[in-house]
Amino acid sequence: MAGFRMGAAGTAMAAALGLAGVAAALAPMLPVKGQGTPGLVEFRWDSSKDYRKLYYFMTDTKRLKRSEYYLILKPKDRKTAILKLVVGIPKSFDTTIDPKRVKLCYMKEGGMLSRTRCETDIPATVEVAADGTAIEIFPDTPVPVGKTIGVYINMFNPFNIGMYQFNALAQAPGDVPVSGYLGSWLIQIDPQSD
Repeated sequence: MAGFRMGAAGTAMAAALGLAGVAAALAPMLPVKGQGTPGLVEFRWDSSKDYRKLYYFMTDTKRLKRSEYYLILKPKDRKTAILKLVVGIPKSFDTTIDPKRVKLCYMKEGGMLSRTRCETDIPATVEVAADGTAIEIFPDTPVPVGKTIGVYINMFNPFNIGMYQFNALAQAPGDVPVSGYLGSWLIQIDPQSD
């Protein structure tokens, strides 16, 4: 009986190694390109009901590459007009953000047949914190609800690979100037492939 178990285990292992060998042989013939969109499955250590995932698109996810970031806020992501929008960036996301390369715009979401892009710029003043941990955007007039908007950023990706959580905080028009949490973009920076 023990011999049968070892034989069955050996057969299963040989079959698995055979499939692995076929996959390894085909790998050089099938180039795979990563995409700058978030994955379908997202793993978080501290899963919380207070976390809201926001959609984004990047033109290049490789470290040190110039990339266009589209941080998107869909109509379902906000319930009020926006007087001020703050994008919180972790300190470990070590890159220089030029405020001249940041803009707020009405977005066209991409899909299978079209590309994510800005349709119309929203006139706004953009300020970047000296330490690079926040982008503050002050629209000339409050941005009404009902349309997809986004923050467009053109910058070089940081050197360090990994996942970075950018947080969206918005201030609504009213008597109390308090910013509320809208959600987070979980940005992934990948190593360069040779």
